[in-house]
Amino acid sequence: MHILENELGNSATTQAPVSRRRMVLPRTARVPLTVLVAAGLVALLGFLYIKSQGVDYRIQGEILGYLRELREIDGRWDIEVLRARVEGTSGAVRSGDNRSARVPELLRRLQQSATELSSPVLGRGLPPLVQAFDQKIDLLNRYRAASTTMTQSLERMVTFDGEIAGLVRGAWPGFAQRDRLIAVESTSALLFAHVMRYATDPTAAQRKNVELFAADLRKAGRDVPPAVREGLARMDTTVEQILGAKPVEDELFLKIGTSSAGPRIDSLTDAFSIETADVQSESERYRIYLIAYAGALLILIGYLMSKLAVSYRLLNEANRVLESRVEERTRELSSALEQLKESEAQLIQTEKMSSLGQMVAGIAHEINTPLAYVKNSLGSVAGKLPDVKKLIVETNKLLRLMEDGSSDPRRLQAKYAAVHDLVHHFAEQQALAELGQLAQDGLYGIEQISEIVLNLKNFSRLDRSKVSSFNLNEGLDSALILAKHELKHLTVKKHFGDIPAITCSPSQLNQVFLNLINNAAQAIEGGAGEITITTRTEGPDQVLVEIADNGKGIPPEIIPKIFDPFFTTKAVGKGTGLG
Repeated sequence: MHILENELGNSATTQAPVSRRRMVLPRTARVPLTVLVAAGLVALLGFLYIKSQGVDYRIQGEILGYLRELREIDGRWDIEVLRARVEGTSGAVRSGDNRSARVPELLRRLQQSATELSSPVLGRGLPPLVQAFDQKIDLLNRYRAASTTMTQSLERMVTFDGEIAGLVRGAWPGFAQRDRLIAVESTSALLFAHVMRYATDPTAAQRKNVELFAADLRKAGRDVPPAVREGLARMDTTVEQILGAKPVEDELFLKIGTSSAGPRIDSLTDAFSIETADVQSESERYRIYLIAYAGALLILIGYLMSKLAVSYRLLNEANRVLESRVEERTRELSSALEQLKESEAQLIQTEKMSSLGQMVAGIAHEINTPLAYVKNSLGSVAGKLPDVKKLIVETNKLLRLMEDGSSDPRRLQAKYAAVHDLVHHFAEQQALAELGQLAQDGLYGIEQISEIVLNLKNFSRLDRSKVSSFNLNEGLDSALILAKHELKHLTVKKHFGDIPAITCSPSQLNQVFLNLINNAAQAIEGGAGEITITTRTEGPDQVLVEIADNGKGIPPEIIPKIFDPFFTTKAVGKGTGLG
């Protein structure tokens, strides 16, 4: 890509001279700027689209329906309370219980729809409306309880009025002070009449009359028969209940009449309708903006497409001009690459042969010593073989003479003496023990050679799969044996831990170990030094191998280059670094 740009620049330079100057942004600045402008255009388009969306008419209809139903329930409550007030019963109020249970559900749905619509008016107006309905429901419940108490007390007053008359008639024959019974009966009748009038017209004057007649009745009932006195006490208790319940009922009636639930519904409905109209008007305005903006974008896209087409045409022309140059440059690079690969292969092969020569020299040196054992032992055995052969031949002759019954005794005696002398000679020289020792020396040499061959075989792993389970301690031992000629005057300390086998390529790891050990040995100057090899487990799934020496080390200025391919500080032919 860089070549193409350079060639394109050169082509433009050679085709026409620069006639004017213009500021050109670098590519690193053009790309973010283009992305930023495109993102801004898309964001503006999205903003206009969102703002052009009108009110959801389904949700709007649901909200208006909920408000209408709440207003209807509130109106019915007011009518029922007024009817109960006029009729003097609580039955009409009780019929509103089902609607009271319906109100929380309507308010919940109204709040849910307001959340979906994201209406600021509903967000501000719903909490006070919910509070107003909660207060009105509480007032209705309390009014219902007070009205029920009042109705029950009036019903008891009707019962007590007849009961007092019956008690007076029952006590009439046996009670001497009949004028008191007459006073009790007339006072109770007057009290009953004033209580009923107070129930329908609860003025202060009517309340005062009830209290006066109640006091007169208590005074008149002091010296009457016990049965009459008990009846009067029950009537007096009921009168006190009526006097206590009626003001509460009146106060609750006034509070219900002045409740803000209905006006709040009306004001919230009007405000929501105005808000909906404003939102719809705004969405229509933004829809016009969106259409104009979309048209401008289409014009801009058409312009950019034309510029892009011109750019592609210029690029194709430049490509045709540069095609021959690129092909020529490609051929040159391919030729250089082939030469580089060939040089690299030759260098690697040279290093391999050098390493192989060092390894073969070391192996030959290691095999030469035990081979000398074998050679000397076999030479000594060969020197003893004539005497052994002579003993065997003379012994065979003696045996044949002994088997032949007609043999000359003197000849037999002479042959026996010769064999005896040979055996005595062998015994004096300890020939058998010497032969056994020579055989053991030869076997020892053979075992050393076998061990070297086995370690070499384990080192190369030519008879095993490329990847297998391998114990690093065994690989380090094999590498130490093969590098023994490099370690003649050095001290090697092994701190091998109890490490598990790992899955790896054994031959490649062995080559790495051998190279590290050889490098450590070569880094120690003066012929005396120490190499420490340590293995241990590191964590649950790692094995650590450390090869340390007390040599001269790596100069600080070279450390950054040790991983560069083919970098080495050795002489030519002695190493290729990471080659």
